[in-house]
Amino acid sequence: MSIIEDLKMQYRIGGIANKLIYWNVGVFLVSLIFFYQFKLGIFSYPHWLALSSVPSEWIIFPWTLLTYAFLHSGILHLFFNMMILHFSSRLFLIFFTQKQYIGLYFLGAIFSGIIYTLSSFLLGSTSVIVGASAAIMAILVAATTYQPLMDVRIPLIGNVKLWHITGVILLLDLMYIGIENTGGHISHLAGAFFGFLYIKLLQNGTDLSKIVSSVIDFFVNLFKPKKATPFKKVHKNYKPEPTKPTVSRVVTKDKTQQQIDEILDKISQSGYDSLTKEEKEFLFKAGK
Repeated sequence: MSIIEDLKMQYRIGGIANKLIYWNVGVFLVSLIFFYQFKLGIFSYPHWLALSSVPSEWIIFPWTLLTYAFLHSGILHLFFNMMILHFSSRLFLIFFTQKQYIGLYFLGAIFSGIIYTLSSFLLGSTSVIVGASAAIMAILVAATTYQPLMDVRIPLIGNVKLWHITGVILLLDLMYIGIENTGGHISHLAGAFFGFLYIKLLQNGTDLSKIVSSVIDFFVNLFKPKKATPFKKVHKNYKPEPTKPTVSRVVTKDKTQQQIDEILDKISQSGYDSLTKEEKEFLFKAGK
């Protein structure tokens, strides 16, 4: 298999968290073409994509409450965000579903964007914000709120509690909030608060992620082609031949699915690179 085929395979079988990382990286590569000023060495995002602190622009371009969470100001910004997103996603998806995951990511970004706009307006500052950090903080704090005492192994350090890691990140945001990038740190803390709030409401029976799931399902069903009703031809006085048992089909399907499940379990435990060439080819054919 080529590298491109491996990437396609990982995208298909990697789940929503893997797809989200691909989307962020893909948007960044497109941004390099359209919005990067090579002479200045900076990105120049338009106000209809980045989130502005000016309320009038936020009202005119409401989608920026979401699009800003897929834009990044540089390769290091993207790299560290994707590292934390990968870490947070693995923890969150141990306990919750993929629909809850994507719902929390979107809602965390929107909530943080609103708080950023309001706080900047009250502080009298004018700026724009990009980055997935706030949405990622919602994922991380949600997992921490649900299982704060989970042991996490860090190279060269050993096992630490999950809340220790999250606490250090939040402490850094609090320390730098008045020094630099005030709006960005406020949005991070807003995302953290939303992740905490999401879990508390979920434990009381209210799943906010269903809002996003309902919207996504609506548009998927809206553009999903309807299956044509097959023409039924009626024959009278016709004695059909005995149909052959279909047990073998079910068995074959079960064996195939069982093999897929075993390979996916192997990926979750040892990573995609641990698969043999035959297992990668089997997944590639099964994914078609």
